Amino acid sequence: MAVTYSIGEVAEMFGLSVPTIRYYDKEGLIPNLNKNAAGVRRFNEDNVSTLKIVECLKNAGMPIKDIKQFVQWTLQGDKTLNERSQMFQELRVSVQEQMKQLQETLDTINFKCAYYGKATSDGTEKYVKEEMHLN
Repeated sequence: MAVTYSIGEVAEMFGLSVPTIRYYDKEGLIPNLNKNAAGVRRFNEDNVSTLKIVECLKNAGMPIKDIKQFVQWTLQGDKTLNERSQMFQELRVSVQEQMKQLQETLDTINFKCAYYGKATSDGTEKYVKEEMHLN
């Protein structure tokens, strides 16, 4: 018999709330999700794999409506391979831009950490400003 997981187990796996997973199911983001005789959701490995992709797309900043479109394309099979490929190509560019912006932010934060580290050890900003030519 195949291993299945409860909604609580899946929520814990992904660090999500049970209502969030119920919302994903309601929105059709987890196709072929089975329910037992009592109507309780039981997640199989395919459902968990789908949820991994949904979370990846969400973390990349993709709106739910676009994630729904992706899921629909996957259900349509090979005839949508080009659309799915193009979607991931565009998403990669978007994530690379986000990473570039985050790196610039981190560079500024690192600079300020060094600045204030020196200023606090000196007990004044005077010397660090002179050192860094920030007058």
